[in-house]
Amino acid sequence: MYPLERVQGLAVQPSGLLLWTRKCSRDVANLTWDADDVASVISALKSSDYKDSEWCDNGKAWAACDAYTIRRREWIEAARKEMSVEYFLKFAIGKTGALVLMVSCHT
Repeated sequence: MYPLERVQGLAVQPSGLLLWTRKCSRDVANLTWDADDVASVISALKSSDYKDSEWCDNGKAWAACDAYTIRRREWIEAARKEMSVEYFLKFAIGKTGALVLMVSCHT
């Protein structure tokens, strides 16, 4: 629904990314990430990572969102080796067109 290049461009801007739901904020905290880490994963997305589009809410408003899955090789300290990790991201562009609203970001 949203041009991926536009989402990627917004996500790397200062204040261009908002963790829009409480669940997304918890998910990002559980990953021990911050907005820069989320923006980094968004920057790595390819159009082939697109899953589907869905309506999502944050308890106050609804947004039409695009969902993506991406698989990355990462060092897993507990396993003491590099492993494949799949992330699920769901986001929308806000009404003003200047902000990426993150709805979901988890493994």
